Amino acid sequence: MTSTAGLGRDFRRLWAGYAISEFGSAVGAGTLPLVAIIVLEAPAWQVSMLAALSAAAAGAIALPVGGRIDLSRKRPYMVGADLVRFVALASLPAAAAFGALTITQLCLVGVANAAAAITFAAASGAHLKNLVPAELRTRANSRMEATFWTATSVGPPLGGLIVSVVGPLATAAVDAVSYLGSAAWVRRIRTPEPPRAARTDERWTAQLSAGWRYIYARADLRALFVNSQIFGGAIMLASPILPVLMLGQLGLAPWQYGLAVGVPAVGGIAGSLLTGALVRRYGSRRVLLGAGVARTVWMVLVPFAPPGTAGLVLIIVADTMLLLCAGVFGPLFVTYRMEAVGDDHLGRVLTTWSAGTRCVQPLFIAAGGVLAWLLGPAAAIGIAALLLLASSVAAAMDRGRVRPSGPGAAHRRLARSYQPTAPGGWRPTASDRPPGWPKAVDRIATARQPPQIEARGPPRRCT
Repeated sequence: MTSTAGLGRDFRRLWAGYAISEFGSAVGAGTLPLVAIIVLEAPAWQVSMLAALSAAAAGAIALPVGGRIDLSRKRPYMVGADLVRFVALASLPAAAAFGALTITQLCLVGVANAAAAITFAAASGAHLKNLVPAELRTRANSRMEATFWTATSVGPPLGGLIVSVVGPLATAAVDAVSYLGSAAWVRRIRTPEPPRAARTDERWTAQLSAGWRYIYARADLRALFVNSQIFGGAIMLASPILPVLMLGQLGLAPWQYGLAVGVPAVGGIAGSLLTGALVRRYGSRRVLLGAGVARTVWMVLVPFAPPGTAGLVLIIVADTMLLLCAGVFGPLFVTYRMEAVGDDHLGRVLTTWSAGTRCVQPLFIAAGGVLAWLLGPAAAIGIAALLLLASSVAAAMDRGRVRPSGPGAAHRRLARSYQPTAPGGWRPTASDRPPGWPKAVDRIATARQPPQIEARGPPRRCT
Protein backbone atom coordinates (compact mmCIF):
# COMPACT_ATOMS: atom_id res chain seq x y z
CA MET A 1 0.00 0.00 0.00
CA THR A 2 1.04 3.61 -0.39
CA SER A 3 3.38 4.93 2.27
CA THR A 4 2.17 7.27 5.00
CA ALA A 5 5.61 8.87 5.31
CA GLY A 6 5.25 12.64 5.32
CA LEU A 7 1.52 12.56 6.06
CA GLY A 8 2.04 13.05 9.78
CA ARG A 9 1.56 11.01 12.92
CA ASP A 10 -2.05 12.06 13.37
CA PHE A 11 -2.97 10.92 9.88
CA ARG A 12 -1.47 7.52 10.68
CA ARG A 13 -3.71 7.39 13.74
CA LEU A 14 -6.76 8.27 11.65
CA TRP A 15 -5.75 5.68 9.07
CA ALA A 16 -5.23 3.00 11.74
CA GLY A 17 -8.76 3.56 13.08
CA TYR A 18 -10.14 3.48 9.55
CA ALA A 19 -8.28 0.27 8.72
CA ILE A 20 -9.53 -1.52 11.84
CA SER A 21 -13.16 -0.54 11.25
CA GLU A 22 -12.99 -1.37 7.52
CA PHE A 23 -11.61 -4.85 8.16
CA GLY A 24 -14.26 -5.41 10.82
CA SER A 25 -16.99 -4.22 8.48
CA ALA A 26 -15.66 -6.46 5.69
CA VAL A 27 -15.72 -9.47 7.99
CA GLY A 28 -19.25 -8.54 9.07
CA ALA A 29 -20.53 -7.77 5.56
CA GLY A 30 -24.08 -9.08 5.23
CA THR A 31 -24.36 -9.86 8.94
CA LEU A 32 -27.87 -8.46 9.44
CA PRO A 33 -29.54 -10.38 6.57
CA LEU A 34 -27.71 -13.55 7.64
CA VAL A 35 -28.90 -13.17 11.22
CA ALA A 36 -32.44 -12.64 9.96
CA ILE A 37 -32.30 -15.74 7.73
CA ILE A 38 -30.25 -18.16 9.84
CA VAL A 39 -31.08 -17.18 13.43
CA LEU A 40 -34.61 -15.75 13.16
CA GLU A 41 -35.66 -17.72 10.05
CA ALA A 42 -37.33 -14.55 8.73
CA PRO A 43 -39.25 -14.68 5.43
CA ALA A 44 -37.89 -12.95 2.34
CA TRP A 45 -40.17 -9.91 2.64
CA GLN A 46 -38.84 -9.15 6.14
CA VAL A 47 -35.24 -9.39 4.93
CA SER A 48 -36.06 -6.98 2.10
CA MET A 49 -37.81 -4.63 4.54
CA LEU A 50 -34.71 -4.69 6.74
CA ALA A 51 -32.51 -3.39 3.89
CA ALA A 52 -35.00 -0.79 2.64
CA LEU A 53 -35.85 0.57 6.10
CA SER A 54 -32.19 0.85 7.10
CA ALA A 55 -31.36 2.92 4.02
CA ALA A 56 -34.35 5.30 4.09
CA ALA A 57 -34.52 5.88 7.84
CA ALA A 58 -30.75 6.30 8.19
CA GLY A 59 -30.72 9.00 5.53
CA ALA A 60 -33.55 10.89 7.21
CA ILE A 61 -31.84 10.67 10.62
CA ALA A 62 -28.35 11.61 9.43
CA LEU A 63 -29.25 14.61 7.24
CA PRO A 64 -29.83 17.03 10.16
CA VAL A 65 -26.48 16.03 11.65
CA GLY A 66 -24.55 17.41 8.68
CA GLY A 67 -25.24 21.02 9.64
CA ARG A 68 -24.06 20.41 13.20
CA ILE A 69 -20.87 18.79 11.92
CA ASP A 70 -20.08 21.93 9.91
CA LEU A 71 -20.42 24.12 13.00
CA SER A 72 -18.62 21.86 15.48
CA ARG A 73 -15.45 19.91 16.10
CA LYS A 74 -15.37 16.72 14.03
CA ARG A 75 -13.68 14.17 16.28
CA PRO A 76 -16.48 13.97 18.88
CA TYR A 77 -18.91 13.03 16.10
CA MET A 78 -16.50 10.41 14.79
CA VAL A 79 -16.03 8.82 18.22
CA GLY A 80 -19.75 9.04 18.95
CA ALA A 81 -20.63 7.33 15.65
CA ASP A 82 -18.17 4.52 16.39
CA LEU A 83 -19.64 3.99 19.88
CA VAL A 84 -23.20 3.95 18.52
CA ARG A 85 -22.24 1.24 16.04
CA PHE A 86 -20.47 -0.75 18.77
CA VAL A 87 -23.49 -0.68 21.07
CA ALA A 88 -25.93 -1.47 18.26
CA LEU A 89 -24.04 -4.48 16.90
CA ALA A 90 -22.99 -5.79 20.32
CA SER A 91 -26.66 -5.87 21.32
CA LEU A 92 -27.33 -8.67 18.80
CA PRO A 93 -25.30 -11.49 20.43
CA ALA A 94 -26.31 -10.18 23.86
CA ALA A 95 -30.02 -10.37 23.02
CA ALA A 96 -29.59 -13.77 21.36
CA ALA A 97 -27.92 -15.12 24.49
CA PHE A 98 -31.10 -14.34 26.44
CA GLY A 99 -33.41 -15.50 23.68
CA ALA A 100 -34.78 -11.99 23.16
CA LEU A 101 -33.59 -11.23 19.62
CA THR A 102 -36.39 -10.08 17.28
CA ILE A 103 -36.70 -8.75 13.75
CA THR A 104 -37.70 -5.36 15.23
CA GLN A 105 -34.39 -5.11 17.06
CA LEU A 106 -32.60 -6.12 13.88
CA CYS A 107 -34.30 -3.26 12.00
CA LEU A 108 -33.38 -0.76 14.73
CA VAL A 109 -29.78 -1.93 14.66
CA GLY A 110 -29.71 -1.56 10.87
CA VAL A 111 -31.01 2.01 11.07
CA ALA A 112 -28.60 3.00 13.86
CA ASN A 113 -25.64 1.39 12.11
CA ALA A 114 -26.37 3.07 8.76
CA ALA A 115 -27.04 6.51 10.29
CA ALA A 116 -23.81 6.32 12.31
CA ALA A 117 -21.90 5.27 9.18
CA ILE A 118 -23.17 8.35 7.29
CA THR A 119 -22.27 10.59 10.23
CA PHE A 120 -18.77 9.13 10.57
CA ALA A 121 -18.08 9.44 6.84
CA ALA A 122 -19.09 13.11 6.81
CA ALA A 123 -17.15 14.03 9.95
CA SER A 124 -14.02 12.08 8.97
CA GLY A 125 -14.00 13.56 5.46
CA ALA A 126 -14.21 17.10 6.84
CA HIS A 127 -11.58 16.27 9.47
CA LEU A 128 -9.17 14.82 6.91
CA LYS A 129 -9.34 18.06 4.93
CA ASN A 130 -8.07 19.98 7.97
CA LEU A 131 -5.59 17.29 9.00
CA VAL A 132 -3.67 16.89 5.72
CA PRO A 133 -2.17 19.72 3.59
CA ALA A 134 -3.81 20.23 0.19
CA GLU A 135 -0.82 18.93 -1.76
CA LEU A 136 -0.93 15.60 0.13
CA ARG A 137 -4.67 14.91 0.06
CA THR A 138 -4.62 12.73 -3.05
CA ARG A 139 -1.89 10.63 -1.49
CA ALA A 140 -3.82 10.34 1.78
CA ASN A 141 -7.02 9.35 0.00
CA SER A 142 -5.08 6.80 -2.07
CA ARG A 143 -3.94 5.25 1.19
CA MET A 144 -7.54 5.03 2.38
CA GLU A 145 -8.67 3.59 -0.96
CA ALA A 146 -5.98 0.89 -0.92
CA THR A 147 -7.01 -0.04 2.61
CA PHE A 148 -10.66 -0.33 1.57
CA TRP A 149 -9.88 -2.68 -1.31
CA THR A 150 -7.52 -4.76 0.82
CA ALA A 151 -10.25 -5.19 3.42
CA THR A 152 -12.74 -6.01 0.68
CA SER A 153 -10.50 -8.78 -0.67
CA VAL A 154 -9.66 -10.36 2.70
CA GLY A 155 -12.67 -9.69 4.95
CA PRO A 156 -15.63 -11.42 3.22
CA PRO A 157 -13.89 -14.83 2.83
CA LEU A 158 -12.84 -14.69 6.47
CA GLY A 159 -16.36 -13.65 7.48
CA GLY A 160 -17.83 -16.53 5.48
CA LEU A 161 -15.53 -18.96 7.29
CA ILE A 162 -16.59 -17.57 10.69
CA VAL A 163 -20.28 -17.80 9.76
CA SER A 164 -19.92 -21.40 8.62
CA VAL A 165 -18.05 -22.44 11.79
CA VAL A 166 -19.56 -20.28 14.55
CA GLY A 167 -22.55 -18.41 13.09
CA PRO A 168 -23.46 -14.89 11.93
CA LEU A 169 -23.64 -13.48 15.46
CA ALA A 170 -19.87 -13.99 15.76
CA THR A 171 -19.23 -11.71 12.78
CA ALA A 172 -21.52 -9.11 14.40
CA ALA A 173 -19.30 -9.25 17.50
CA VAL A 174 -16.13 -8.87 15.40
CA ASP A 175 -17.62 -5.86 13.61
CA ALA A 176 -18.68 -4.29 16.93
CA VAL A 177 -15.22 -4.63 18.48
CA SER A 178 -13.62 -3.08 15.39
CA TYR A 179 -15.53 0.16 16.05
CA LEU A 180 -14.12 0.29 19.56
CA GLY A 181 -10.65 0.09 18.04
CA SER A 182 -11.49 2.87 15.60
CA ALA A 183 -12.77 5.13 18.40
CA ALA A 184 -9.61 4.50 20.43
CA TRP A 185 -7.34 5.57 17.57
CA VAL A 186 -9.41 8.65 16.74
CA ARG A 187 -9.21 9.69 20.38
CA ARG A 188 -5.40 9.64 20.12
CA ILE A 189 -5.31 12.35 17.42
CA ARG A 190 -3.73 15.49 18.87
CA THR A 191 -3.85 18.07 16.06
CA PRO A 192 -6.04 20.99 17.25
CA GLU A 193 -9.27 21.36 15.32
CA PRO A 194 -10.34 24.72 13.85
CA PRO A 195 -12.51 26.85 16.15
CA ARG A 196 -16.23 26.29 16.02
CA ALA A 197 -18.03 28.33 13.40
CA ALA A 198 -20.61 30.89 14.42
CA ARG A 199 -24.18 29.58 14.40
CA THR A 200 -26.42 30.87 11.63
CA ASP A 201 -30.04 31.99 11.78
CA GLU A 202 -31.10 29.58 9.02
CA ARG A 203 -34.31 27.70 9.58
CA TRP A 204 -33.95 23.97 10.16
CA THR A 205 -35.62 23.26 6.82
CA ALA A 206 -33.01 25.38 5.04
CA GLN A 207 -30.22 23.54 6.86
CA LEU A 208 -31.66 20.18 5.79
CA SER A 209 -31.64 21.19 2.14
CA ALA A 210 -28.32 23.08 2.25
CA GLY A 211 -26.32 20.09 0.99
CA TRP A 212 -28.68 19.51 -1.94
CA ARG A 213 -28.69 23.21 -2.84
CA TYR A 214 -24.89 23.38 -2.72
CA ILE A 215 -24.53 20.37 -5.04
CA TYR A 216 -27.17 21.69 -7.44
CA ALA A 217 -25.56 25.15 -7.60
CA ARG A 218 -22.19 23.75 -8.74
CA ALA A 219 -22.24 22.27 -12.24
CA ASP A 220 -19.17 20.12 -11.57
CA LEU A 221 -20.51 18.69 -8.30
CA ARG A 222 -23.93 18.15 -9.86
CA ALA A 223 -22.43 16.14 -12.72
CA LEU A 224 -20.26 14.07 -10.38
CA PHE A 225 -23.23 13.41 -8.10
CA VAL A 226 -25.36 12.13 -10.99
CA ASN A 227 -22.42 10.09 -12.26
CA SER A 228 -21.81 8.47 -8.85
CA GLN A 229 -25.47 7.63 -8.27
CA ILE A 230 -25.94 5.97 -11.67
CA PHE A 231 -22.61 4.15 -11.46
CA GLY A 232 -23.15 2.86 -7.91
CA GLY A 233 -26.76 1.97 -8.68
CA ALA A 234 -25.80 -0.02 -11.78
CA ILE A 235 -23.15 -1.94 -9.84
CA MET A 236 -25.69 -2.78 -7.13
CA LEU A 237 -28.23 -3.78 -9.79
CA ALA A 238 -25.83 -6.37 -11.22
CA SER A 239 -24.30 -7.66 -7.96
CA PRO A 240 -27.17 -9.93 -6.78
CA ILE A 241 -27.76 -11.21 -10.34
CA LEU A 242 -24.13 -12.20 -11.04
CA PRO A 243 -24.21 -15.36 -8.85
CA VAL A 244 -27.46 -16.42 -10.56
CA LEU A 245 -25.75 -16.07 -13.95
CA MET A 246 -22.54 -17.84 -12.91
CA LEU A 247 -24.02 -20.70 -10.86
CA GLY A 248 -27.01 -21.19 -13.16
CA GLN A 249 -26.52 -20.37 -16.85
CA LEU A 250 -22.73 -20.73 -16.90
CA GLY A 251 -22.69 -23.88 -14.75
CA LEU A 252 -19.81 -22.76 -12.52
CA ALA A 253 -19.07 -24.19 -9.08
CA PRO A 254 -19.48 -22.14 -5.87
CA TRP A 255 -15.71 -22.01 -5.35
CA GLN A 256 -15.34 -20.53 -8.83
CA TYR A 257 -17.89 -17.84 -7.96
CA GLY A 258 -15.91 -17.07 -4.79
CA LEU A 259 -12.78 -16.76 -6.91
CA ALA A 260 -14.56 -14.31 -9.25
CA VAL A 261 -15.61 -12.20 -6.27
CA GLY A 262 -12.24 -12.16 -4.47
CA VAL A 263 -9.60 -11.84 -7.21
CA PRO A 264 -10.84 -8.57 -8.83
CA ALA A 265 -10.30 -6.67 -5.57
CA VAL A 266 -6.58 -6.85 -6.38
CA GLY A 267 -7.37 -4.50 -9.26
CA GLY A 268 -8.78 -1.95 -6.82
CA ILE A 269 -5.61 -2.12 -4.72
CA ALA A 270 -3.39 -1.73 -7.80
CA GLY A 271 -5.44 1.20 -9.07
CA SER A 272 -5.18 3.11 -5.81
CA LEU A 273 -1.41 2.55 -5.78
CA LEU A 274 -1.06 3.85 -9.35
CA THR A 275 -3.00 7.07 -8.74
CA GLY A 276 -0.06 9.18 -7.61
CA ALA A 277 2.17 8.24 -10.56
CA LEU A 278 -0.62 8.82 -13.06
CA VAL A 279 -1.41 12.25 -11.61
CA ARG A 280 2.23 13.31 -11.73
CA ARG A 281 2.44 12.35 -15.41
CA TYR A 282 -0.95 13.38 -16.78
CA GLY A 283 -2.49 15.76 -14.23
CA SER A 284 -5.39 15.20 -11.85
CA ARG A 285 -8.13 16.39 -14.23
CA ARG A 286 -7.19 14.08 -17.09
CA VAL A 287 -6.82 11.09 -14.80
CA LEU A 288 -10.08 11.84 -12.99
CA LEU A 289 -12.08 12.06 -16.20
CA GLY A 290 -10.24 9.25 -17.96
CA ALA A 291 -10.59 6.77 -15.11
CA GLY A 292 -14.20 7.82 -14.56
CA VAL A 293 -15.04 6.90 -18.14
CA ALA A 294 -12.77 3.83 -18.34
CA ARG A 295 -14.38 2.14 -15.33
CA THR A 296 -17.75 2.02 -17.13
CA VAL A 297 -16.83 -0.03 -20.21
CA TRP A 298 -15.85 -3.41 -18.75
CA MET A 299 -19.20 -4.81 -17.60
CA VAL A 300 -20.33 -4.97 -21.24
CA LEU A 301 -18.24 -8.15 -21.54
CA VAL A 302 -20.02 -10.05 -18.75
CA PRO A 303 -23.32 -10.89 -20.54
CA PHE A 304 -21.30 -12.51 -23.35
CA ALA A 305 -19.39 -14.87 -21.03
CA PRO A 306 -19.58 -18.48 -22.35
CA PRO A 307 -20.16 -21.47 -20.04
CA GLY A 308 -17.22 -23.08 -18.29
CA THR A 309 -13.72 -21.86 -17.55
CA ALA A 310 -13.62 -19.38 -20.44
CA GLY A 311 -16.60 -17.54 -18.99
CA LEU A 312 -15.00 -17.50 -15.54
CA VAL A 313 -11.79 -15.98 -16.94
CA LEU A 314 -13.72 -13.36 -18.91
CA ILE A 315 -15.72 -12.29 -15.84
CA ILE A 316 -12.60 -12.10 -13.66
CA VAL A 317 -10.77 -9.99 -16.25
CA ALA A 318 -13.74 -7.64 -16.73
CA ASP A 319 -14.29 -7.14 -13.00
CA THR A 320 -10.57 -6.71 -12.32
CA MET A 321 -10.24 -4.00 -14.94
CA LEU A 322 -13.40 -2.29 -13.68
CA LEU A 323 -12.03 -2.18 -10.14
CA LEU A 324 -8.58 -1.12 -11.38
CA CYS A 325 -10.11 1.97 -12.98
CA ALA A 326 -12.37 2.52 -9.97
CA GLY A 327 -9.31 2.35 -7.69
CA VAL A 328 -7.67 5.15 -9.68
CA PHE A 329 -10.86 7.23 -9.82
CA GLY A 330 -11.80 6.94 -6.14
CA PRO A 331 -9.00 8.94 -4.46
CA LEU A 332 -9.16 11.69 -7.10
CA PHE A 333 -12.92 11.93 -6.83
CA VAL A 334 -12.81 12.22 -3.03
CA THR A 335 -10.01 14.80 -3.19
CA TYR A 336 -11.77 16.87 -5.86
CA ARG A 337 -15.02 16.94 -3.88
CA MET A 338 -13.13 17.78 -0.69
CA GLU A 339 -11.46 20.79 -2.30
CA ALA A 340 -14.49 21.93 -4.31
CA VAL A 341 -16.74 22.25 -1.26
CA GLY A 342 -16.19 25.01 1.29
CA ASP A 343 -15.46 24.07 4.90
CA ASP A 344 -18.75 25.61 6.01
CA HIS A 345 -20.75 23.15 3.87
CA LEU A 346 -18.55 20.05 3.62
CA GLY A 347 -20.31 18.12 6.38
CA ARG A 348 -23.74 18.75 4.86
CA VAL A 349 -22.61 17.90 1.33
CA LEU A 350 -20.98 14.63 2.43
CA THR A 351 -24.04 13.69 4.50
CA THR A 352 -26.34 14.47 1.58
CA TRP A 353 -24.15 12.48 -0.81
CA SER A 354 -24.10 9.39 1.44
CA ALA A 355 -27.81 9.59 2.24
CA GLY A 356 -28.68 9.90 -1.45
CA THR A 357 -26.52 6.88 -2.29
CA ARG A 358 -28.10 4.73 0.42
CA CYS A 359 -31.60 5.63 -0.74
CA VAL A 360 -30.96 5.20 -4.48
CA GLN A 361 -29.13 1.87 -4.45
CA PRO A 362 -32.02 -0.24 -3.02
CA LEU A 363 -34.19 1.03 -5.88
CA PHE A 364 -31.65 -0.24 -8.41
CA ILE A 365 -31.44 -3.58 -6.60
CA ALA A 366 -35.23 -3.98 -6.74
CA ALA A 367 -35.24 -3.01 -10.43
CA GLY A 368 -32.54 -5.60 -11.07
CA GLY A 369 -34.68 -8.33 -9.54
CA VAL A 370 -37.62 -7.38 -11.76
CA LEU A 371 -35.43 -7.26 -14.89
CA ALA A 372 -33.85 -10.65 -14.12
CA TRP A 373 -37.32 -12.15 -13.65
CA LEU A 374 -38.64 -10.68 -16.91
CA LEU A 375 -35.59 -10.93 -19.19
CA GLY A 376 -33.16 -13.32 -17.53
CA PRO A 377 -29.88 -12.65 -15.65
CA ALA A 378 -27.68 -12.04 -18.72
CA ALA A 379 -30.04 -9.41 -20.15
CA ALA A 380 -30.40 -7.73 -16.74
CA ILE A 381 -26.62 -7.46 -16.40
CA GLY A 382 -26.51 -6.10 -19.95
CA ILE A 383 -28.91 -3.32 -18.94
CA ALA A 384 -26.67 -2.58 -15.93
CA ALA A 385 -23.71 -2.32 -18.33
CA LEU A 386 -25.61 0.18 -20.46
CA LEU A 387 -26.40 2.22 -17.34
CA LEU A 388 -22.69 2.27 -16.52
CA LEU A 389 -21.95 3.64 -19.96
CA ALA A 390 -24.69 6.23 -19.45
CA SER A 391 -23.06 7.31 -16.19
CA SER A 392 -19.92 8.24 -18.10
CA VAL A 393 -21.91 10.68 -20.25
CA ALA A 394 -22.19 13.10 -17.31
CA ALA A 395 -18.41 13.11 -16.83
CA ALA A 396 -17.66 13.28 -20.56
CA MET A 397 -20.08 16.17 -21.15
CA ASP A 398 -18.68 17.94 -18.11
CA ARG A 399 -15.06 18.05 -19.25
CA GLY A 400 -15.14 21.83 -19.32
CA ARG A 401 -16.67 22.06 -15.85
CA VAL A 402 -14.50 19.70 -13.83
CA ARG A 403 -11.59 21.93 -12.97
CA PRO A 404 -8.05 21.03 -11.95
CA SER A 405 -7.65 20.42 -8.23
CA GLY A 406 -4.78 21.12 -5.90
CA PRO A 407 -3.51 24.22 -4.08
CA GLY A 408 -2.09 25.88 -7.19
CA ALA A 409 -5.35 25.55 -9.09
CA ALA A 410 -7.32 26.79 -6.11
CA HIS A 411 -5.08 29.85 -5.82
CA ARG A 412 -5.51 30.64 -9.50
CA ARG A 413 -9.29 30.44 -9.20
CA LEU A 414 -9.22 32.80 -6.21
CA ALA A 415 -6.94 35.17 -8.07
CA ARG A 416 -9.49 35.43 -10.88
CA SER A 417 -11.95 36.87 -8.37
CA TYR A 418 -9.80 40.01 -8.12
CA GLN A 419 -11.39 42.99 -9.82
CA PRO A 420 -9.68 46.24 -10.82
CA THR A 421 -10.57 49.31 -8.81
CA ALA A 422 -9.24 52.82 -9.00
CA PRO A 423 -5.80 53.26 -10.59
CA GLY A 424 -3.39 51.86 -8.13
CA GLY A 425 -4.67 48.53 -7.04
CA TRP A 426 -6.66 45.35 -7.10
CA ARG A 427 -8.93 43.87 -4.47
CA PRO A 428 -11.03 40.69 -3.96
CA THR A 429 -14.70 40.84 -4.85
CA ALA A 430 -15.60 40.22 -1.19
CA SER A 431 -15.23 43.20 1.13
CA ASP A 432 -12.75 41.35 3.32
CA ARG A 433 -10.42 38.47 2.69
CA PRO A 434 -11.60 35.28 4.45
CA PRO A 435 -9.42 33.85 7.23
CA GLY A 436 -6.40 32.02 5.85
CA TRP A 437 -6.46 33.88 2.52
CA PRO A 438 -3.33 32.51 0.80
CA LYS A 439 -0.52 34.93 0.09
CA ALA A 440 -0.02 33.06 -3.18
CA VAL A 441 -3.30 34.55 -4.39
CA ASP A 442 -1.99 38.06 -3.86
CA ARG A 443 1.16 37.22 -5.82
CA ILE A 444 -0.81 35.73 -8.73
CA ALA A 445 -3.26 38.62 -8.79
CA THR A 446 -0.46 41.15 -8.67
CA ALA A 447 1.17 39.47 -11.66
CA ARG A 448 -2.13 39.85 -13.53
CA GLN A 449 -2.34 43.62 -13.05
CA PRO A 450 -2.42 45.66 -16.25
CA PRO A 451 0.75 47.62 -16.87
CA GLN A 452 0.71 50.99 -15.20
CA ILE A 453 1.71 53.93 -17.50
CA GLU A 454 3.68 56.51 -15.68
CA ALA A 455 2.38 60.05 -16.25
CA ARG A 456 4.99 62.22 -17.99
CA GLY A 457 5.13 65.80 -19.18
CA PRO A 458 5.05 66.83 -22.84
CA PRO A 459 8.00 65.58 -24.84
CA ARG A 460 10.84 67.96 -25.31
CA ARG A 461 11.31 69.50 -28.71
CA CYS A 462 14.59 68.76 -30.39
CA THR A 463 16.52 71.87 -31.34
